[in-house]
Amino acid sequence: MSRDSLRGPVRGWMTGAADALVCLVWAAGVWVALHLQAAPALRAVALFVHLAALILGLGAVQAIDYYGLLWLLGRRSLRQVLDFTGPLHVLVWSGLAGMVISGAVLGLDPASAATRVKLGLVLLVALNGVHAYALHRSLAGQTGGQLDKRLLVRAAISVVVSQAGWWGAAAIGFLNSQG
Repeated sequence: MSRDSLRGPVRGWMTGAADALVCLVWAAGVWVALHLQAAPALRAVALFVHLAALILGLGAVQAIDYYGLLWLLGRRSLRQVLDFTGPLHVLVWSGLAGMVISGAVLGLDPASAATRVKLGLVLLVALNGVHAYALHRSLAGQTGGQLDKRLLVRAAISVVVSQAGWWGAAAIGFLNSQG
């Protein structure tokens, strides 16, 4: 499929389908976490995988956002930023998937308000990832020197949501592990 064939309603439909898939996978992960009682050895492995996935996903997010900052400061061209950050989306999604799968094995306390907030942040990060990918494609399709202001606003919102979601979920996970 060419890039031009993904414009308009089809692209919107694909983003909506990706959003629905993200919600379905998230709900399945929550359901498994509520019903699975893992053995202590499996929980130890899941905790290691969870931390490794956090490093992978959040590290890739930090690299993407750092390159975006370099572009805003005039130290990289938009093309350089898009070329560098494009492949990193795989690492972000791999880290997020690893965290959802390992988190399902680790289980959760549905009575905990912090856990419910963390689950919401994870869903928010995943949905933001779908829209960040669509934004990446929209930015790649821009020609000329002046960017559409709406794309810049979307990019700024995406960065704030991403950073708040990843760091918020990490902080809650840390605090939950302490008590």
